Amino acid sequence: MPRDSGKIQSQLNKALDDMSVSLCTLKEGMSYMQQLPSKGLSQNQVLDKIKEYQTLNEVQWEKGCVSGAVYWGDETLTKLLIKVYGDFAWSNPLHPDIFPGVRKMEAEVVRMSCSLFHGGPNSCGTVTSGGTESILMACKAYRDMAYERGVKYPEILAPVSVHAAFDKAAHYFGMKLVHIPLDKKTMKVDVKAMKRAISKNTAMLVCSAPQFPHGVIDPVQEVAKLAVRYNLPLHVDACLGGFLIVFMEKAGFPLAPFDFRVKGVTSISADTHKYGYAPKGSSVILYSDKKYRQYQYFVAPDWQGGIYASPSIAGSRPGGIIAACWATMVHMGETGYVDATKKIITTARKITKEIRKIQGVFVFGNPEVSVVAIGSDVFDIFRLSNALTSKGWNLNTLQYPSSIHICCTVLHTQPGVADHFVKDVREAVAVIMKNPKEKTTGMGAIYGMAQSIPDRSMVTEISRGFLDCLYATEVSKTSTTHMNGNGKAH
Repeated sequence: MPRDSGKIQSQLNKALDDMSVSLCTLKEGMSYMQQLPSKGLSQNQVLDKIKEYQTLNEVQWEKGCVSGAVYWGDETLTKLLIKVYGDFAWSNPLHPDIFPGVRKMEAEVVRMSCSLFHGGPNSCGTVTSGGTESILMACKAYRDMAYERGVKYPEILAPVSVHAAFDKAAHYFGMKLVHIPLDKKTMKVDVKAMKRAISKNTAMLVCSAPQFPHGVIDPVQEVAKLAVRYNLPLHVDACLGGFLIVFMEKAGFPLAPFDFRVKGVTSISADTHKYGYAPKGSSVILYSDKKYRQYQYFVAPDWQGGIYASPSIAGSRPGGIIAACWATMVHMGETGYVDATKKIITTARKITKEIRKIQGVFVFGNPEVSVVAIGSDVFDIFRLSNALTSKGWNLNTLQYPSSIHICCTVLHTQPGVADHFVKDVREAVAVIMKNPKEKTTGMGAIYGMAQSIPDRSMVTEISRGFLDCLYATEVSKTSTTHMNGNGKAH
């Protein structure tokens, strides 16, 4: 490894440069605004600027070539959301006495969501800014519960496939994340391994429904039995597909129980801004009983500004987003959601069936919802990723194991999109199979190499460099994030 470290750093730094160019390069005649204009622009001038910024978009997500990211984008719904958001643009749930309408809408979003997940009369929750905050809130609540019963070093027991937001929660809240291995065939969490990992420090158990990498639903019922037996809370992360799975039975695709019907499930996170089709960012964190939500709250009783209490991480929150989320849900209605779910699941299963017919690749596990993950035992799957990118597809690249996936949305249910995707996969694999041992080039090679580096701090530093790129206003600034021969950033 030391012999190759210089080469690896060189390649990773080159990848960072490439990212910088792709992120920061503007079209001819454009420049970055470095300071406020001396005189404010007129509304027409602002709108003209906005049009200029919109020309930077090159990925045509409207045509269904992107995995996830935009879950509908319906023009009629967009117009409704713009109007509703505009009406509540200045509102803030932090002041319920001033904006009682937003308070009512948030309460109704939570209650409607609890009903969808079969919550009882004591079920409750809050609206958050997205899946990450929903997950953070559940972890914070269960950490404080663990503290209360005398646990000094609370641990989260979660599958290795669980969302990285749990890593973030552990980092933020001083918890330890214990990753539980998966069954290599089903890609579901190994329940026996989870049982062995339970200790006096365990603060919570976690399942995904479905998990992000492979679209597989963990065995919630089996893990829930552990939760009941050891008197531990169980969080089901349904951020990705929550607003699909609750409608799948009525859409003709029944699933094993995964929600509050299962004894032992104490909380569920689900994103209204994904398959709930609400604008970014909105999500819900739901609890089976109000006693759990109490631990989520933050209260500062002695502040000079008055008694301060907030339900989630944010203090001020955008009331316009809550209003737009509420408007989306009541506009869609059960019929609208069931119809969209039927189209998406049908499309995802069609893609799964057709991909399985292609020699040289396979589908991970048994994807029951909207994500189809593809791997290969014959060639480097990142070669397929590169090939599909060149054909205009924007897919998710995964690691441990190397794979790629497509997350189907309403946009993929448009006529011909799924057939086009399968055709492009089939053609690309046919070319690759003529020389399956050929080395991967481009970003696929960089991504593959990154997995093999034992010193993960190197990858972390490059990732931080990427984040720096997002805020750069000139390409040359990325050079400050390059690493020296000791693997340190400078």
